[in-house]
Amino acid sequence: MHNARSCTIALLVASLPLLAACESKPAASGDSAGVSPAAAPAAAAIDYTGDFKGPLGVQLWSFREAAEKDPVAMLAMTRGLGLTHVETAGTYGKSADTLATWLRNANLKATSMHVPYEMLRDSMPKVIADAKTLGVTYVGTAWYPHDGPFTEATARKAIADFNNFGKATKDAGLRFFYHNHGYEPERYKDGTLLDLIIGETDPSLVYFEEDVLWTYLPGVDPAALIRKYPGRFKLMHIKDMKPGVARGSLSGGLPAEQQAVIGEGQVNWGELLKTATADGVEHFYLEDETPAPLTNVPLSIKYLAQLKY
Repeated sequence: MHNARSCTIALLVASLPLLAACESKPAASGDSAGVSPAAAPAAAAIDYTGDFKGPLGVQLWSFREAAEKDPVAMLAMTRGLGLTHVETAGTYGKSADTLATWLRNANLKATSMHVPYEMLRDSMPKVIADAKTLGVTYVGTAWYPHDGPFTEATARKAIADFNNFGKATKDAGLRFFYHNHGYEPERYKDGTLLDLIIGETDPSLVYFEEDVLWTYLPGVDPAALIRKYPGRFKLMHIKDMKPGVARGSLSGGLPAEQQAVIGEGQVNWGELLKTATADGVEHFYLEDETPAPLTNVPLSIKYLAQLKY
């Protein structure tokens, strides 16, 4: 997860003819005591007319600039797009209990949460407590600390850490996942260091979230990766890059202006989503890191809701 214009809920919903109108006003921001359940948005719904049935969620990092202004209004906007579940990335300076109340009042369900590696390493009891408060099933991280190119030694440290994190979360009734970030496909033997990590983590303890952009950019086929490791990928970040952007980078980053609305980029979404659905991927989250997520997320939803395989 690595410039959004202000936009009203009404404008966003109007840009998506496949959604029911959202008539309710967003709740005022504040702690849980200041948010009434009556302020919840109307039950907008995505009309899935294609082969992909979702359901689509969103990684709330996509709307981080809107959240800085008013996180409660941001959540109401999210529900107004027809999205019903989210993946969290922080709690906006509030407690997990406050965020949980905001989510309930917006008629949103948190199904997964991202936390920094250091919190998993140093504060696992708090991570578990927050996860239970939010009601998520999956707890994971999207970056493993390293300097320079990713190495076998670092990958092996990650494997040990991930197995430990997986054991702790499993004992608490949760599931740990690692979200790949594009630096892992360094060559290793007849595969890559990403293969090493997937192959040597315990499949009963460690799951994976395929970030499609950070899989595709380094030159890995995202559908083939799921087929290679059946049952390991339980979550997905739906993300793409513009036509003409070269593949092969292992930097783990891409400028926002080179990222694309879904359906306007390079990824073969029909093949990928058909493969992912057949393999049992449980959660599909849009993560928009383009310069204009409030404009582009509705366009991505519309494309995916009409996608034919």
